[in-house]
Amino acid sequence: MSPAGPDWLLPDSLWWDGRLRTGVALGPARPAAGAGSVTEAGAVTQAGAAEAGSVTQAGAAEAGSVTQAGAAEAGSVTRAGPVAGAGAVAGASAVAGAGAFGGRVVVPVAEVPAGAARRRLPGTVLPGLRDAHVHSALVDLPTVRAGGISSVWDLGGVPAKVAAEAARGAPAVRFAGPFLIAPGGYPGDRSWAPAGSCREVLSAADAAAAVDEAHGGGATLIKVTAHAGGPMLSDATLAAVVEAAHAVTLPVVVHAEGPGTVAAALAAGADVLAHTPWTEALDDGLIRDCAARMTWISTLDIHGWGTATPEREVALGNLRRFLGHGGKVRYGTDLGNGPLPPGINPRELAALLEAGLSPADVLAAATDPDQGEPAWLPAGLDLEPATFAGSLATARVLGPHVRPR
Repeated sequence: MSPAGPDWLLPDSLWWDGRLRTGVALGPARPAAGAGSVTEAGAVTQAGAAEAGSVTQAGAAEAGSVTQAGAAEAGSVTRAGPVAGAGAVAGASAVAGAGAFGGRVVVPVAEVPAGAARRRLPGTVLPGLRDAHVHSALVDLPTVRAGGISSVWDLGGVPAKVAAEAARGAPAVRFAGPFLIAPGGYPGDRSWAPAGSCREVLSAADAAAAVDEAHGGGATLIKVTAHAGGPMLSDATLAAVVEAAHAVTLPVVVHAEGPGTVAAALAAGADVLAHTPWTEALDDGLIRDCAARMTWISTLDIHGWGTATPEREVALGNLRRFLGHGGKVRYGTDLGNGPLPPGINPRELAALLEAGLSPADVLAAATDPDQGEPAWLPAGLDLEPATFAGSLATARVLGPHVRPR
């Protein structure tokens, strides 16, 4: 059963795969096997499916579907436009399949089964909104969900507490477990980091044990810190953490702050930067190399929280060049870090537009068709750049309790 209930959803419009669609409905379940069935990697396996616009296993990563080894890349966007989801034509008539909207199938309204329960929704439905940088120890996740976010990435916390938050399921939580840090390193030296939220990695030989502990606790991401000005993992130890994580198909997210840290993360083979770099303008060659194989999480609004600051301008400049080289970005806010709204952050959305993304690009960066409940905008989706951020900020999680007249 879909988390949004067993009924068919009939919105005025539906955003999926980079465009608005009308005259379609969201069904309660995935298509049956044989009609565009889905493997664990998210690829469509039906014979001939590639001709119908679906994704084969070999090409899943390029189309934005989630593979175990490439999950960090899936669903992010480049300046050229949103990455298409792993959508297949399910059977003869479905508009979308493989993983769209948490497993719901999308079909023309005329093909909703006779007698099926229907929930009519004015406005627009879109895949669930995801914040890819949250610290659940520092915020109230039910409040975040009430603010329109249906899934989050928790990037550092006390493992057992984060796992307990994930087990609640609302919002859906993907988590990294503890911060992996150098002995005495950041953020173990900060008062805001709860006791037990950091795990010191003593050496390259200790890296595999640290990763195994996080993985055993349910982590599907690994978070490492590289913070200049204090103790940092050696290049060999950082590379060993990445190697151990990749051995169990977990992407590595690095908090890179200060001179040399981005280059160190890239050289180690890390997959994601937790923040757009903001401490200095990066060398263009380094940005180009990052764009070739890294995803950056935006977190632009932490630099001033709506007020112009030098750090915000540096981050925007780095992100513009990263996108210009084809880099991939995810919407994330570092929620818990200062006075950020506990939900959709229109200032973060506006900053992404300022960096050069289109509204369609921002939607691809901020939505997750494979995790969490869909989002609903009662007044519809406004794609005009000047009003887009405010429009998207009205979204609410489309749970079973949402039953408009």
